[in-house]
Amino acid sequence: MSNFFPSIYDLAMRPLEKRKFQQIRKELLSHAAGRVLEIGAGTGINFPLYKNAEHVDAIEPNQGMIEQSHARKAAAAVPIQVHQQSAESLDFPDDTFDTVVSTLVFCTIPDPVKALQELSRVSKPQTKLLFFEHVKMEHPTLAFAQEALNPLWKRVCDGCHLNRDTLHTIQESGLQVTNVTSYYKGLFLVIESENNKAIDHPSL
Repeated sequence: MSNFFPSIYDLAMRPLEKRKFQQIRKELLSHAAGRVLEIGAGTGINFPLYKNAEHVDAIEPNQGMIEQSHARKAAAAVPIQVHQQSAESLDFPDDTFDTVVSTLVFCTIPDPVKALQELSRVSKPQTKLLFFEHVKMEHPTLAFAQEALNPLWKRVCDGCHLNRDTLHTIQESGLQVTNVTSYYKGLFLVIESENNKAIDHPSL
């Protein structure tokens, strides 16, 4: 990610955040409890919205974004620790987290399949994984436009992909999708899921 992008991210997102996104984030994060992992925390826009978490470990690979997040971290109502890590290589033990949060992140992760494998690994059985992502639209004309714009969009928006079918990727990962809510005619989805991996009972 370029050094320039963190400085304009909040400004570019402000109209959408005020219009609808903050409401969506608040509702989604109301389900985040226990020890929480947030991936791609960016400038910390979610930090003030955590109310039910015991502790949040927020990962972000870009140092510029981390620096932008300090004020929101300090103002948060719950303890938050920020780690400079990538979603594809998480430095946490297996079965650590009670909730995982991802908001507008999977469009930029270089290897989303590997990231989902890591999220499954570090989350406990029956952990809630909460996603708010923009995706490739089902309408053929709009989907075609996304494909056509994607090369330019990636360059302008620092690697963001317009055409990822993130819902399908999550379903194929083995996570159990429990609810999907669509916004803006399917451009944005809230995807609620659970890690249904088996509980490892110790041998007697």
